[in-house]
Amino acid sequence: MGTVLEKTQPPAPDDEAAGSGSRRFWSARRISAGLLALLLLVVVAVFLYDIAAVRAGRPAMSWRRELADQMAGRPLDDIWVLLGAGVATVLGLWLLLLALTPGLRSLLPMRRTHPDVRAGLDRDAAAMVLRDRAMETAGVRSVRVRVTRRRADVRAVSHFRELDDVRADLRAVLADTVGRMALSRPPVLAVRVRRPGRKG
Repeated sequence: MGTVLEKTQPPAPDDEAAGSGSRRFWSARRISAGLLALLLLVVVAVFLYDIAAVRAGRPAMSWRRELADQMAGRPLDDIWVLLGAGVATVLGLWLLLLALTPGLRSLLPMRRTHPDVRAGLDRDAAAMVLRDRAMETAGVRSVRVRVTRRRADVRAVSHFRELDDVRADLRAVLADTVGRMALSRPPVLAVRVRRPGRKG
């Protein structure tokens, strides 16, 4: 995946001044939402069926009678009660985290050139572009590039020329490339150059 375009509502002037174009893309999280909805549907359907059966004069299911007896008889400091509360708490915190965080960490927001459109660049695509430009630098034999939301780590191997010269050329070329990507928050460049066979 490379560049992603998303049509949005025009931002208010205050939002535009505050840099709303730099906001991250929100993930729909369809899989987690679908699994949670399916689980809730099954649980609710089973309980409704059992309640309807009791209303119709049939005895309640044995597991529900056992569950009610256990909940009525176990003290609050029981290990199983605490374990169940812990699992429910962790699950609730995980759902809150999914609801309150944008997700889509692999997309880097780009500067807005049109108020109705937001664009994003995939981090792998950005790394590939930086790697291709770095390989065009004289003296560079191989390059590894890792792009995060805040940093672009470039590790190059140079088989000729002075390392300082290669490093300076790489910084200039990659800084120009990052600028041309039009990212709303350009990553900070970290360039390392070494000779073949040496670590670091």
